[in-house]
Amino acid sequence: MKQGKDKKGKKDKIGASLYQIKVSLREIKPPIWRRVQVPGDITLATLHQVLQIAMGWTNSHLHRFSIGGVDYAEPDPDGHLNFQSDRRARLNHVTHAKQKFEYEYDFGDSWMHDIAVEKTLQPESGATYPFCLAGERACPPEDCGGLWGYQEFLEAIMNPAHTEHEELLAWVGGSFNPEMFDLDAVNASLRRLRV
Repeated sequence: MKQGKDKKGKKDKIGASLYQIKVSLREIKPPIWRRVQVPGDITLATLHQVLQIAMGWTNSHLHRFSIGGVDYAEPDPDGHLNFQSDRRARLNHVTHAKQKFEYEYDFGDSWMHDIAVEKTLQPESGATYPFCLAGERACPPEDCGGLWGYQEFLEAIMNPAHTEHEELLAWVGGSFNPEMFDLDAVNASLRRLRV
């Protein structure tokens, strides 16, 4: 495989496949989604880290990928969960272009994400991956109670007369804008991720 160097002198793989995926949080209207480009040969464990950053989660809970009837997650030291290791599975070995699969984060709140491999392409010379191309709306706060808890949270913070308005605003740090998505901040965090 041919290699070149980017502006910082780091080697980049020319000719390696790049996956463009769209991840959408299931059952939330209007939708919360991100479109990211990732190297095809990353592990699912690394893809999990990319999704945590792109979506805005804090990596505080368990996760799993379900792809073609197989579940992948962190290895379970107790052996109670029947998952394949996400540290060994590479994205380009378990998926293909136009494939859809799911990603669950936080088995308690059960945040289900639909992931679509939109296309595979060649990386641009000098570009840094992973990279978030676009997205809409803020990720729900961690531990807000899943879909229903998030709806109740939004109702409370949007209504100053709600009995839990002040308490929930304080819990979330003083403010929360469900329409906010900071693409530059996401990409700055993705650049710090070691892939």
